[in-house]
Amino acid sequence: MHIHILGICGTFMGGIAAIAKQLGHHVTGSDLNVYPPMSTQLEQLGIALTTGWDEQQFKPEPDLVIIGNAMSRGNPAVEYVLARNLPYTSGPEWLKREVLQHRWVVAASGTHGKTTTAGMVAWLLESCGMNPGYLIGGVPGNFDVSARLGDSPFFVIEADEYDTAFFDKRSKFVHYLPKTLIINNLEFDHADIFKDIDAIKTQFHHLVRILPNNGLLISNPDETHIESALKLGCWSPRETISTSGLSTNGDSDWQVSIKPNALDLYDGSKFEVYLKSELIGTVEWQLTGLHNVHNGLAALAAARHCGMDISACIKALSSFTNAKRRMEVLMQHNNITLYDDFAHHPTAIKTTLAGLRANVGNQRIIAILEPRSNTMKMGVHNHTLASSWQDADEVLIFNSDSTWQLDQSLNHTPTKIFSSIDAIIERVVELIKPNDHIVVMSNGGFGGIHQQLKQVITQKG
Repeated sequence: MHIHILGICGTFMGGIAAIAKQLGHHVTGSDLNVYPPMSTQLEQLGIALTTGWDEQQFKPEPDLVIIGNAMSRGNPAVEYVLARNLPYTSGPEWLKREVLQHRWVVAASGTHGKTTTAGMVAWLLESCGMNPGYLIGGVPGNFDVSARLGDSPFFVIEADEYDTAFFDKRSKFVHYLPKTLIINNLEFDHADIFKDIDAIKTQFHHLVRILPNNGLLISNPDETHIESALKLGCWSPRETISTSGLSTNGDSDWQVSIKPNALDLYDGSKFEVYLKSELIGTVEWQLTGLHNVHNGLAALAAARHCGMDISACIKALSSFTNAKRRMEVLMQHNNITLYDDFAHHPTAIKTTLAGLRANVGNQRIIAILEPRSNTMKMGVHNHTLASSWQDADEVLIFNSDSTWQLDQSLNHTPTKIFSSIDAIIERVVELIKPNDHIVVMSNGGFGGIHQQLKQVITQKG
Protein backbone atom coordinates (compact mmCIF):
# COMPACT_ATOMS: atom_id res chain seq x y z
CA MET A 1 0.00 0.00 0.00
CA HIS A 2 1.17 3.52 -0.80
CA ILE A 3 0.77 5.71 2.30
CA HIS A 4 1.34 9.46 2.03
CA ILE A 5 1.82 11.41 5.28
CA LEU A 6 1.03 15.11 5.58
CA GLY A 7 3.15 16.76 8.26
CA ILE A 8 5.64 13.90 8.25
CA CYS A 9 8.52 15.69 9.98
CA GLY A 10 6.88 16.03 13.37
CA THR A 11 8.30 13.58 15.89
CA PHE A 12 5.07 11.59 16.12
CA MET A 13 4.32 11.50 12.40
CA GLY A 14 7.92 10.64 11.63
CA GLY A 15 7.51 7.66 13.94
CA ILE A 16 4.33 6.64 12.14
CA ALA A 17 6.29 6.78 8.88
CA ALA A 18 9.02 4.51 10.29
CA ILE A 19 6.52 1.90 11.49
CA ALA A 20 4.55 1.97 8.24
CA LYS A 21 7.80 1.39 6.37
CA GLN A 22 8.63 -1.59 8.60
CA LEU A 23 5.19 -3.04 7.88
CA GLY A 24 6.16 -3.10 4.21
CA HIS A 25 4.23 -0.10 2.93
CA HIS A 26 5.53 2.35 0.36
CA VAL A 27 5.74 5.60 2.37
CA THR A 28 6.05 9.17 1.13
CA GLY A 29 5.35 12.45 2.88
CA SER A 30 5.47 16.22 2.91
CA ASP A 31 6.16 19.04 5.33
CA LEU A 32 7.44 22.60 5.50
CA ASN A 33 9.86 22.79 8.43
CA VAL A 34 12.52 20.12 8.33
CA TYR A 35 15.36 19.80 10.85
CA PRO A 36 17.23 17.00 12.68
CA PRO A 37 16.84 14.55 14.23
CA MET A 38 13.63 13.64 12.37
CA SER A 39 14.78 14.75 8.91
CA THR A 40 17.91 12.62 9.28
CA GLN A 41 15.89 9.60 10.40
CA LEU A 42 13.51 9.84 7.43
CA GLU A 43 16.43 10.13 5.02
CA GLN A 44 18.03 7.03 6.50
CA LEU A 45 14.76 5.13 6.06
CA GLY A 46 14.67 6.02 2.38
CA ILE A 47 11.36 7.90 2.64
CA ALA A 48 10.84 10.44 -0.14
CA LEU A 49 9.91 13.90 1.09
CA THR A 50 8.14 16.75 -0.65
CA THR A 51 8.62 20.30 0.62
CA GLY A 52 5.35 22.20 0.80
CA TRP A 53 1.76 21.39 -0.11
CA ASP A 54 1.68 21.34 -3.91
CA GLU A 55 -0.86 18.91 -5.36
CA GLN A 56 1.86 17.22 -7.42
CA GLN A 57 2.78 15.23 -4.31
CA PHE A 58 -0.40 13.19 -4.84
CA LYS A 59 0.78 11.89 -8.21
CA PRO A 60 0.68 8.95 -8.31
CA GLU A 61 -2.35 8.96 -6.07
CA PRO A 62 -1.72 7.24 -2.72
CA ASP A 63 -3.95 4.49 -1.34
CA LEU A 64 -4.21 6.26 2.02
CA VAL A 65 -3.34 9.72 3.37
CA ILE A 66 -2.40 10.04 7.04
CA ILE A 67 -2.95 13.62 8.18
CA GLY A 68 -0.94 15.06 11.06
CA ASN A 69 -2.53 17.23 13.73
CA ALA A 70 -0.52 20.28 12.61
CA MET A 71 -2.55 20.31 9.38
CA SER A 72 -5.68 22.45 9.23
CA ARG A 73 -8.48 23.41 6.87
CA GLY A 74 -7.32 25.82 4.21
CA ASN A 75 -4.05 23.98 3.71
CA PRO A 76 -3.83 23.21 -0.04
CA ALA A 77 -2.90 19.56 0.53
CA VAL A 78 -5.75 19.02 2.99
CA GLU A 79 -8.23 20.69 0.63
CA TYR A 80 -7.00 18.47 -2.23
CA VAL A 81 -7.61 15.31 -0.18
CA LEU A 82 -11.10 16.39 0.85
CA ALA A 83 -12.16 17.64 -2.59
CA ARG A 84 -11.15 14.38 -4.27
CA ASN A 85 -12.48 12.15 -1.51
CA LEU A 86 -9.13 10.42 -1.03
CA PRO A 87 -9.09 7.88 1.83
CA TYR A 88 -7.58 9.53 4.91
CA THR A 89 -7.13 8.95 8.62
CA SER A 90 -5.17 10.30 11.59
CA GLY A 91 -1.87 8.97 12.82
CA PRO A 92 -3.22 7.76 16.19
CA GLU A 93 -6.20 5.99 14.61
CA TRP A 94 -3.97 4.30 12.00
CA LEU A 95 -1.59 3.15 14.74
CA LYS A 96 -4.43 1.76 16.83
CA ARG A 97 -5.92 -0.17 13.93
CA GLU A 98 -2.70 -1.49 12.39
CA VAL A 99 -0.44 -2.05 15.41
CA LEU A 100 -1.79 -1.49 18.91
CA GLN A 101 -4.94 -3.61 18.71
CA HIS A 102 -2.93 -6.79 19.28
CA ARG A 103 -0.15 -5.56 21.60
CA TRP A 104 0.42 -5.03 25.32
CA VAL A 105 0.65 -1.23 25.26
CA VAL A 106 2.68 0.65 27.86
CA ALA A 107 1.66 4.31 27.67
CA ALA A 108 3.63 7.13 29.32
CA SER A 109 1.45 10.23 29.74
CA GLY A 110 1.54 13.53 31.64
CA THR A 111 2.49 17.14 31.08
CA HIS A 112 6.21 16.49 31.55
CA GLY A 113 8.57 13.55 31.21
CA LYS A 114 6.67 11.50 28.62
CA THR A 115 9.58 11.15 26.20
CA THR A 116 12.11 10.30 28.90
CA THR A 117 9.85 7.83 30.71
CA ALA A 118 8.79 6.06 27.52
CA GLY A 119 12.45 5.77 26.52
CA MET A 120 13.26 4.27 29.91
CA VAL A 121 10.51 1.65 29.67
CA ALA A 122 11.57 0.70 26.15
CA TRP A 123 15.17 0.32 27.32
CA LEU A 124 14.20 -1.82 30.33
CA LEU A 125 12.17 -4.16 28.13
CA GLU A 126 14.97 -4.23 25.56
CA SER A 127 17.53 -5.10 28.23
CA CYS A 128 15.34 -8.00 29.33
CA GLY A 129 15.42 -9.41 25.77
CA MET A 130 11.92 -8.37 24.75
CA ASN A 131 12.67 -6.31 21.59
CA PRO A 132 9.62 -4.08 22.20
CA GLY A 133 7.97 -1.90 19.63
CA TYR A 134 7.85 1.77 20.52
CA LEU A 135 6.93 5.23 19.29
CA ILE A 136 8.55 8.09 21.19
CA GLY A 137 8.56 11.84 20.53
CA GLY A 138 12.29 11.99 20.08
CA VAL A 139 15.17 9.63 19.39
CA PRO A 140 15.79 7.58 22.58
CA GLY A 141 19.43 7.62 23.60
CA ASN A 142 19.73 3.81 23.73
CA PHE A 143 18.22 3.37 20.26
CA ASP A 144 18.91 4.62 16.75
CA VAL A 145 15.39 5.68 15.72
CA SER A 146 12.31 7.23 17.35
CA ALA A 147 9.99 4.34 16.46
CA ARG A 148 10.03 0.68 15.52
CA LEU A 149 7.55 -2.16 15.16
CA GLY A 150 9.35 -4.70 17.37
CA ASP A 151 8.52 -8.39 17.50
CA SER A 152 7.44 -8.93 21.12
CA PRO A 153 3.96 -8.51 22.64
CA PHE A 154 5.00 -5.14 24.10
CA PHE A 155 4.65 -1.71 22.54
CA VAL A 156 5.75 1.44 24.40
CA ILE A 157 4.24 4.78 23.41
CA GLU A 158 4.56 8.39 24.46
CA ALA A 159 0.92 9.22 25.14
CA ASP A 160 0.31 12.86 24.24
CA GLU A 161 -2.80 14.77 25.35
CA TYR A 162 -2.69 17.10 22.34
CA ASP A 163 -5.55 16.74 19.87
CA THR A 164 -5.57 14.04 17.19
CA ALA A 165 -6.38 15.90 13.96
CA PHE A 166 -8.49 18.75 12.58
CA PHE A 167 -11.29 16.20 12.14
CA ASP A 168 -10.83 14.50 15.55
CA LYS A 169 -10.40 16.87 18.50
CA ARG A 170 -9.99 14.14 21.10
CA SER A 171 -6.57 13.72 22.69
CA LYS A 172 -4.24 11.40 20.82
CA PHE A 173 -3.92 9.03 23.73
CA VAL A 174 -7.56 7.90 23.69
CA HIS A 175 -6.61 5.79 20.65
CA TYR A 176 -3.76 3.92 22.32
CA LEU A 177 -5.43 1.04 24.21
CA PRO A 178 -3.04 1.03 27.18
CA LYS A 179 -2.70 -1.95 29.49
CA THR A 180 0.04 -0.31 31.57
CA LEU A 181 -0.58 3.42 32.02
CA ILE A 182 1.80 5.95 33.56
CA ILE A 183 0.47 9.42 34.41
CA ASN A 184 3.55 11.36 35.46
CA ASN A 185 1.94 14.69 36.31
CA LEU A 186 -0.86 16.98 35.17
CA GLU A 187 -0.56 20.74 34.69
CA PHE A 188 -2.14 23.34 32.46
CA ASP A 189 -0.59 23.42 29.00
CA HIS A 190 -1.67 23.59 25.34
CA ALA A 191 -3.75 26.71 25.93
CA ASP A 192 -4.43 26.84 22.19
CA ILE A 193 -6.76 23.83 22.46
CA PHE A 194 -7.68 23.54 26.16
CA LYS A 195 -9.74 26.21 27.91
CA ASP A 196 -8.55 25.35 31.42
CA ILE A 197 -7.11 22.59 33.59
CA ASP A 198 -10.52 20.94 33.94
CA ALA A 199 -10.67 20.40 30.18
CA ILE A 200 -7.35 18.54 30.38
CA LYS A 201 -8.56 16.49 33.35
CA THR A 202 -11.54 15.40 31.28
CA GLN A 203 -9.26 14.03 28.58
CA PHE A 204 -7.21 12.12 31.16
CA HIS A 205 -10.44 10.77 32.60
CA HIS A 206 -11.29 9.47 29.12
CA LEU A 207 -7.86 7.81 29.02
CA VAL A 208 -8.40 6.12 32.40
CA ARG A 209 -11.82 4.93 31.20
CA ILE A 210 -10.23 2.70 28.54
CA LEU A 211 -7.67 1.11 30.89
CA PRO A 212 -8.82 -2.51 31.47
CA ASN A 213 -9.39 -4.01 34.91
CA ASN A 214 -6.39 -6.31 34.36
CA GLY A 215 -4.21 -3.31 33.57
CA LEU A 216 -2.24 -1.03 35.90
CA LEU A 217 -2.28 2.70 36.56
CA ILE A 218 0.98 4.21 37.85
CA SER A 219 0.92 7.72 39.32
CA ASN A 220 2.06 9.98 42.13
CA PRO A 221 -0.64 10.51 44.80
CA ASP A 222 0.84 13.93 45.60
CA GLU A 223 -0.18 15.20 42.14
CA THR A 224 -3.46 16.89 43.06
CA HIS A 225 -4.77 17.30 39.52
CA ILE A 226 -4.26 13.59 38.84
CA GLU A 227 -6.09 12.70 42.04
CA SER A 228 -8.92 15.01 41.02
CA ALA A 229 -9.18 13.32 37.61
CA LEU A 230 -9.17 9.86 39.18
CA LYS A 231 -12.08 10.80 41.43
CA LEU A 232 -14.17 10.88 38.25
CA GLY A 233 -13.65 7.12 38.09
CA CYS A 234 -10.92 4.48 38.03
CA TRP A 235 -11.62 0.82 37.35
CA SER A 236 -8.09 -0.59 37.33
CA PRO A 237 -5.45 -1.54 39.92
CA ARG A 238 -3.02 1.24 40.84
CA GLU A 239 0.55 1.52 42.07
CA THR A 240 1.84 4.78 43.51
CA ILE A 241 5.28 6.36 43.28
CA SER A 242 6.87 9.08 45.37
CA THR A 243 10.26 10.79 45.47
CA SER A 244 9.50 12.72 48.66
CA GLY A 245 9.57 9.98 51.27
CA LEU A 246 6.14 9.37 52.75
CA SER A 247 3.35 10.56 50.50
CA THR A 248 0.80 12.99 51.91
CA ASN A 249 -1.80 10.40 50.90
CA GLY A 250 -0.15 7.51 52.72
CA ASP A 251 2.82 5.30 51.99
CA SER A 252 3.55 5.00 48.26
CA ASP A 253 4.32 1.60 46.78
CA TRP A 254 7.55 2.88 45.19
CA GLN A 255 9.88 5.23 47.04
CA VAL A 256 13.50 6.36 46.92
CA SER A 257 16.35 7.48 49.10
CA ILE A 258 18.60 9.90 47.19
CA LYS A 259 22.31 9.61 47.88
CA PRO A 260 25.04 12.27 47.47
CA ASN A 261 27.24 12.30 44.37
CA ALA A 262 31.04 12.55 44.30
CA LEU A 263 30.78 16.27 45.12
CA ASP A 264 28.53 15.50 48.09
CA LEU A 265 25.56 17.02 46.24
CA TYR A 266 22.08 15.48 46.11
CA ASP A 267 21.52 15.78 42.38
CA GLY A 268 19.55 12.57 41.76
CA SER A 269 22.42 10.79 40.01
CA LYS A 270 22.35 8.04 42.67
CA PHE A 271 19.36 6.70 44.58
CA GLU A 272 18.11 3.60 46.35
CA VAL A 273 14.80 2.08 45.20
CA TYR A 274 12.25 0.77 47.69
CA LEU A 275 9.19 -1.34 46.86
CA LYS A 276 6.68 -1.77 49.69
CA SER A 277 9.36 -0.36 52.04
CA GLU A 278 11.87 -3.05 50.99
CA LEU A 279 15.20 -2.01 49.45
CA ILE A 280 15.44 -3.68 46.04
CA GLY A 281 18.46 -1.97 44.48
CA THR A 282 20.47 1.15 43.73
CA VAL A 283 20.48 3.23 40.54
CA GLU A 284 23.58 5.22 39.62
CA TRP A 285 23.29 6.95 36.25
CA GLN A 286 24.24 10.00 34.20
CA LEU A 287 20.88 11.75 34.63
CA THR A 288 20.22 14.44 37.22
CA GLY A 289 17.16 16.01 38.81
CA LEU A 290 14.34 14.81 41.02
CA HIS A 291 12.06 14.72 37.98
CA ASN A 292 14.21 12.04 36.36
CA VAL A 293 14.25 9.99 39.56
CA HIS A 294 10.43 10.14 39.42
CA ASN A 295 10.49 9.06 35.76
CA GLY A 296 12.79 6.17 36.65
CA LEU A 297 10.47 4.91 39.39
CA ALA A 298 7.51 5.00 37.00
CA ALA A 299 9.48 3.06 34.38
CA LEU A 300 10.48 0.40 36.92
CA ALA A 301 6.87 -0.03 38.02
CA ALA A 302 5.74 -0.39 34.40
CA ALA A 303 8.45 -2.94 33.55
CA ARG A 304 7.56 -4.99 36.61
CA HIS A 305 3.91 -5.03 35.54
CA CYS A 306 5.07 -6.39 32.18
CA GLY A 307 6.67 -9.32 34.02
CA MET A 308 10.29 -8.21 33.88
CA ASP A 309 12.84 -9.10 36.57
CA ILE A 310 13.14 -6.01 38.75
CA SER A 311 16.83 -6.56 39.60
CA ALA A 312 17.68 -6.72 35.91
CA CYS A 313 15.63 -3.57 35.31
CA ILE A 314 17.44 -1.60 38.02
CA LYS A 315 20.76 -2.63 36.49
CA ALA A 316 19.51 -1.60 33.03
CA LEU A 317 18.23 1.76 34.31
CA SER A 318 21.77 2.58 35.40
CA SER A 319 22.85 2.36 31.75
CA PHE A 320 19.97 4.43 30.41
CA THR A 321 20.85 7.32 28.09
CA ASN A 322 18.28 10.05 27.71
CA ALA A 323 16.72 11.06 24.40
CA LYS A 324 18.33 13.63 22.19
CA ARG A 325 17.50 17.20 23.21
CA ARG A 326 16.91 16.19 26.86
CA MET A 327 19.87 17.91 28.51
CA GLU A 328 21.95 16.50 25.69
CA VAL A 329 25.60 17.51 25.95
CA LEU A 330 26.42 19.00 22.54
CA MET A 331 30.05 19.82 23.29
CA GLN A 332 32.63 20.32 26.03
CA HIS A 333 35.51 22.65 25.26
CA ASN A 334 37.89 24.50 27.56
CA ASN A 335 35.76 23.31 30.51
CA ILE A 336 32.68 24.97 28.95
CA THR A 337 29.70 22.63 28.52
CA LEU A 338 26.89 23.26 26.02
CA TYR A 339 23.54 21.50 26.50
CA ASP A 340 20.43 21.22 24.34
CA ASP A 341 17.11 20.79 26.15
CA PHE A 342 13.52 20.54 24.95
CA ALA A 343 11.99 22.45 27.90
CA HIS A 344 8.79 24.25 26.87
CA HIS A 345 6.94 24.80 30.18
CA PRO A 346 7.95 26.63 33.39
CA THR A 347 7.92 23.42 35.44
CA ALA A 348 10.19 21.66 32.96
CA ILE A 349 12.57 24.64 32.94
CA LYS A 350 12.61 24.77 36.73
CA THR A 351 13.25 21.05 37.34
CA THR A 352 15.90 20.86 34.62
CA LEU A 353 17.89 23.83 35.93
CA ALA A 354 17.48 22.69 39.53
CA GLY A 355 18.94 19.30 38.61
CA LEU A 356 21.87 20.92 36.86
CA ARG A 357 22.49 23.28 39.78
CA ALA A 358 22.58 20.35 42.21
CA ASN A 359 25.09 18.65 39.90
CA VAL A 360 27.52 21.54 39.21
CA GLY A 361 27.41 23.36 42.52
CA ASN A 362 28.61 26.97 42.28
CA GLN A 363 29.71 26.83 38.66
CA ARG A 364 27.92 29.37 36.47
CA ILE A 365 24.79 28.43 34.49
CA ILE A 366 23.69 30.52 31.48
CA ALA A 367 20.20 29.66 30.22
CA ILE A 368 19.16 30.60 26.66
CA LEU A 369 15.41 30.29 26.17
CA GLU A 370 13.10 30.43 23.16
CA PRO A 371 9.46 30.67 24.40
CA ARG A 372 8.18 28.91 21.29
CA SER A 373 5.18 26.80 22.32
CA ASN A 374 1.70 28.12 21.56
CA THR A 375 0.97 28.34 25.29
CA MET A 376 4.11 30.41 25.87
CA LYS A 377 3.32 32.72 22.97
CA MET A 378 -0.18 33.29 24.32
CA GLY A 379 1.35 34.58 27.56
CA VAL A 380 -0.35 31.96 29.74
CA HIS A 381 2.83 31.27 31.73
CA ASN A 382 4.10 34.85 31.99
CA HIS A 383 3.31 34.99 35.72
CA THR A 384 5.36 31.84 36.50
CA LEU A 385 8.04 31.85 33.83
CA ALA A 386 10.48 34.20 35.56
CA SER A 387 10.45 32.13 38.75
CA SER A 388 11.34 28.98 36.80
CA TRP A 389 14.95 29.94 36.02
CA GLN A 390 16.15 31.10 39.42
CA ASP A 391 18.84 28.39 39.46
CA ALA A 392 20.52 30.05 36.47
CA ASP A 393 23.05 32.86 36.87
CA GLU A 394 21.97 34.68 33.71
CA VAL A 395 19.08 34.18 31.30
CA LEU A 396 19.00 35.20 27.63
CA ILE A 397 15.57 35.15 25.99
CA PHE A 398 14.86 35.19 22.27
CA ASN A 399 11.67 37.14 21.61
CA SER A 400 11.07 38.15 18.01
CA ASP A 401 7.36 38.72 18.74
CA SER A 402 6.91 42.09 20.45
CA THR A 403 3.45 41.09 21.73
CA TRP A 404 5.03 38.66 24.20
CA GLN A 405 5.79 40.26 27.57
CA LEU A 406 7.60 38.89 30.63
CA ASP A 407 6.23 39.46 34.12
CA GLN A 408 9.37 40.67 35.90
CA SER A 409 7.80 40.76 39.37
CA LEU A 410 9.16 37.32 40.30
CA ASN A 411 12.45 37.65 38.46
CA HIS A 412 15.56 37.73 40.63
CA THR A 413 18.01 36.53 37.96
CA PRO A 414 19.78 38.83 35.49
CA THR A 415 17.64 38.50 32.36
CA LYS A 416 17.97 40.03 28.92
CA ILE A 417 15.48 39.81 26.06
CA PHE A 418 16.79 39.81 22.49
CA SER A 419 15.01 40.22 19.17
CA SER A 420 17.72 38.47 17.15
CA ILE A 421 19.83 35.36 17.52
CA ASP A 422 22.95 37.28 16.45
CA ALA A 423 22.51 39.56 19.47
CA ILE A 424 22.30 36.52 21.75
CA ILE A 425 25.51 35.14 20.27
CA GLU A 426 27.27 38.47 20.86
CA ARG A 427 26.19 38.40 24.51
CA VAL A 428 27.43 34.83 24.93
CA VAL A 429 30.83 35.84 23.54
CA GLU A 430 30.97 38.59 26.19
CA LEU A 431 29.95 36.25 28.99
CA ILE A 432 31.52 32.83 28.67
CA LYS A 433 34.54 31.64 30.56
CA PRO A 434 35.91 28.24 31.70
CA ASN A 435 33.59 26.08 33.87
CA ASP A 436 30.43 27.70 32.48
CA HIS A 437 27.37 25.61 31.64
CA ILE A 438 25.25 26.91 28.74
CA VAL A 439 21.75 25.45 28.44
CA VAL A 440 19.73 26.08 25.26
CA MET A 441 16.00 25.53 25.89
CA SER A 442 13.57 25.31 22.98
CA ASN A 443 11.10 22.85 21.47
CA GLY A 444 12.17 23.85 17.95
CA GLY A 445 15.26 24.37 15.86
CA PHE A 446 15.98 27.82 17.42
CA GLY A 447 17.30 29.22 14.14
CA GLY A 448 20.44 27.09 14.16
CA ILE A 449 21.75 28.72 17.33
CA HIS A 450 23.34 25.48 18.56
CA GLN A 451 25.88 25.39 15.75
CA GLN A 452 26.68 29.06 16.17
CA LEU A 453 27.28 28.53 19.88
CA LYS A 454 29.63 25.64 19.14
CA GLN A 455 31.67 27.91 16.89
CA VAL A 456 31.95 30.79 19.37
CA ILE A 457 32.82 28.46 22.25
CA THR A 458 35.57 26.89 20.16
CA GLN A 459 36.88 30.29 19.10
CA LYS A 460 36.74 31.59 22.66
CA GLY A 461 38.88 28.71 23.85
